Amino acid sequence: MENVYDVVIIGGGPAGLSAGLYAARGKMTTLILEKEKTGGQIATTEEVANYPGSITDATGPALVARMVEQCNEFGAKIEKDTIKEVKLEGKIKILVGEKNTYHAKSIIVAPGASPRLLGVPGEKELTGKGVSYCATCDGDFFTDFEVFVIGGGDSAVEEAMFITKFARKVTIVHRREELRAAKSIQEKAFKHPKIDFIWNTTIKEIKGDGLVESVVFENLKTGEITEHHADEEDGTFGIFMFVGYIPQTDLFKGMLDMDRTGYIVTDDNMKTNVPGVFGAGDCRVKSLRQVVTAVSDGAIAAVQAEKYIENNFEE
Repeated sequence: MENVYDVVIIGGGPAGLSAGLYAARGKMTTLILEKEKTGGQIATTEEVANYPGSITDATGPALVARMVEQCNEFGAKIEKDTIKEVKLEGKIKILVGEKNTYHAKSIIVAPGASPRLLGVPGEKELTGKGVSYCATCDGDFFTDFEVFVIGGGDSAVEEAMFITKFARKVTIVHRREELRAAKSIQEKAFKHPKIDFIWNTTIKEIKGDGLVESVVFENLKTGEITEHHADEEDGTFGIFMFVGYIPQTDLFKGMLDMDRTGYIVTDDNMKTNVPGVFGAGDCRVKSLRQVVTAVSDGAIAAVQAEKYIENNFEE
């Protein structure tokens, strides 16, 4: 058999890099596979102000660079490949990629999750420049500004209420005429003095030169098109999208236990239902998806992978 790694990590975001660091420091032969850009979502994040200790040069790319440097220092290999097939039933796990086939005693699944995009003109171009998908990450950037929250589920309404700590006004824009959030959450939002609502409406386009300057709405009942411009003194406003996340877990469907939305179910030790396979980061069922929880997951997964190998493979 070809070279068998102690652990192969699928995903090079914060969870995968943290797992790689801990695994390599534990003297395990470690391979991190990333199909796109190392760092995941934070690689395109302008500022990571809520990561403990990240004060000087607190940008996403800088944080990723430091994580990668640590992984390299302790001997973890990082390669670019897209895994197309996995075989988890044997003691030695097999991962078939576009470039190579890999063998591992254990696997840490950390492919992350991606925000569901509306797909409207201007959305991608202005992401991080007024368009956001994370209130915890970016809410304070809009202190005393106006903010629109797109969505009507639990997360949209809860995040809208969180943003009221910073913004002077928050408007929830929902494509239906009533919210889908739990009634208890709705009641709090309806009573909140800073929150307004726009019903039966969706975004058609987001406009701006470097920053969000206006947004075009369409009323789905009347077909009326309206454009909201930034207050002249502000020059910009925030648009927070909460129309769902998509866990990148399709490869493991039918093999790993998942919830109805495709997030991997693990225990507190990151163990999945398959021995030797661990989940970490945004791809798993959890209450908070942030860099700080992702790196925690990765560290736990690596330590548990080491224990699994010690108990199941003879020297």
